[in-house]
Amino acid sequence: MYLTTNAASLQVYEALASEVRLHIIDKLFLREMHIKELAAELYLSNAIVSSHVSKLEKAGIVGSKMRRVGGGTYKYCFVNTAFMQIQLTPAKQAAGGFEDVSVPVGHYTDYEAWPTCGIATTEKMIGQYDNPAYFMDPERVSAGILWFARGFVEYKVPNYLFKDQVLREIEISMEIGSEAPRFNEHWPSEIRFALNGQPLGSWTSPGDFGDTRGRFAPKWWQSDVNQYGLLKVLRINERGTFIDGQRISDASIGQLQLDASHWTFRLSADDTQRGRGGLTLYGKGFGNYDQDIVVRSYYE
Repeated sequence: MYLTTNAASLQVYEALASEVRLHIIDKLFLREMHIKELAAELYLSNAIVSSHVSKLEKAGIVGSKMRRVGGGTYKYCFVNTAFMQIQLTPAKQAAGGFEDVSVPVGHYTDYEAWPTCGIATTEKMIGQYDNPAYFMDPERVSAGILWFARGFVEYKVPNYLFKDQVLREIEISMEIGSEAPRFNEHWPSEIRFALNGQPLGSWTSPGDFGDTRGRFAPKWWQSDVNQYGLLKVLRINERGTFIDGQRISDASIGQLQLDASHWTFRLSADDTQRGRGGLTLYGKGFGNYDQDIVVRSYYE
């Protein structure tokens, strides 16, 4: 989550300005809980806890979903983000605006995939495990998750800016992780990013996560395979390329030839040695964040 000193971020700061709400966040980091469970652990009434949770939801810090358990329906709550970035100086793009494009994970235009690999919709597997041919199945456009031990996926991102709008920054957010057989919490992978053929740098995923079930995993999704990734935010501006605020390269927005009607974004990973490598990409209906690849273009 990216915050600034403008009024839009005030709701988040206000939501955090409560000891009770901070306790709620701590408990939800341990596991998903419904309102009655939270109320019992905090020794507060359901109504008070519900009011606090509502403020956290409005700020985007906490999410919720209804679930049937033992004949009853409960509102289960979870934390939406593990990190927040705060920019204390006014952002240059504040005087302009931004355009958002959500690219489904199955809408890639080129790929290379090596086993272990697979692709699935929220309803079913597409084809068979470990057969790269199914990455070209027509159903791939409905995919909510894909994974491979080695290879890449490449996406065409439409550029909706007008000629008189000056692009200042691109922000790309996605939920990603490594790819190990089944899952492995300690399976590092160097995942690389490129835009319009220009390398942007890399990020090392610590593992392929499956210790707990993904918050949005479909009911049919097996519990002994990868469940969720980490939400990473890639940012490219005039100062270089950053991931979660950490510089990963000097590749700047002026070097990327961004005047065309679309851009080409690539994610790639290799299994360089035993016990590491691969990429899992989570989209809507899978993982811990109910989103696809979100590309935000800031302009003046």
